[in-house]
Amino acid sequence: MSQQDWPTLQGIEGAVETVRPHMAETPLVKSEMLSAALAADVWLKNETVTPIASFKIRGALAAVVQAKSGGAAAVVTSSTGNHGQGVAYAARALGMQAFIFLPDPANPVKAAMIEAFGGVLYEVGDTFDLCKAAAQRFADTNGHVFVDDGEDRAVMEGAGTVAWEVAQALADIDALIVPMGGGNLSAGCATAMKVLQPQARIISVQAKGSPAMTESFHAREPVQRPIDTIADGLVTGVPPVLALAVLWERLDDAWLTDDESLLAGVHTLAEAGHVLVEPAGSAALVGAWQHRDELAGKRIVLILTGANISAALLRRALSLSPLW
Repeated sequence: MSQQDWPTLQGIEGAVETVRPHMAETPLVKSEMLSAALAADVWLKNETVTPIASFKIRGALAAVVQAKSGGAAAVVTSSTGNHGQGVAYAARALGMQAFIFLPDPANPVKAAMIEAFGGVLYEVGDTFDLCKAAAQRFADTNGHVFVDDGEDRAVMEGAGTVAWEVAQALADIDALIVPMGGGNLSAGCATAMKVLQPQARIISVQAKGSPAMTESFHAREPVQRPIDTIADGLVTGVPPVLALAVLWERLDDAWLTDDESLLAGVHTLAEAGHVLVEPAGSAALVGAWQHRDELAGKRIVLILTGANISAALLRRALSLSPLW
């Protein structure tokens, strides 16, 4: 794959102009309690306050606007939930139809929101990769545009607007820590930060129950792995080609963590950060806590990616002790 197909800072800046009419810049705030706990200067980039309670709206808007400009009347995507919400929201905003495929069973909170945004919902296959294959066949059969979360440059550049906002708002960042599923957010953020603040390390955090992207990053070759995690926002079985290529070039490190720690992170962020997140949304904090010795004294930004947590998982998280 040629680097001409990769996301660029210019493309991310264009995505900022695309996204801005639909959502305000999300908050970036220092957390005194988390700073004290990690012995670092800790800032939270809160993506839970978008119209879909997830950063995924950014890439979806960028891709759906592009599809609309190309004459498409409908878009199709596969998702574990948040990306599907984003595509449904963007399609409704642009007067288009959206067909969203989720694995069966789907996250009930995310499925309900997709339908609330006007998306036509299909629950197909017991793995994400089977679901994605069904969605691609549906798009091809009906002549619709498939919005690929992992292989679409526009989606990646939209996701990169998170880091663009961070870099504009805060100087001298030592580390930007990013939850990772399919790699779009990590790749987009690394693209922006390596130009705007090249001293910053970009580090991803993924669930041990879905380690394909992280293992592929370290192995420097694609590695497929089964999925067994509660954090549906951190899953990928088959690494996307584009995202992985960008990460090999621009990401500094990739960490794994376990489900119990992610749930403890949900509790910790509610108690110490005053923010509600889903398990995937706590991944940056959990990674920072587990690597706090190497981050001590640094200025770090944690991206809180989403808040679409079910009541059952929230109760489970609150039944556990916080991280400290």
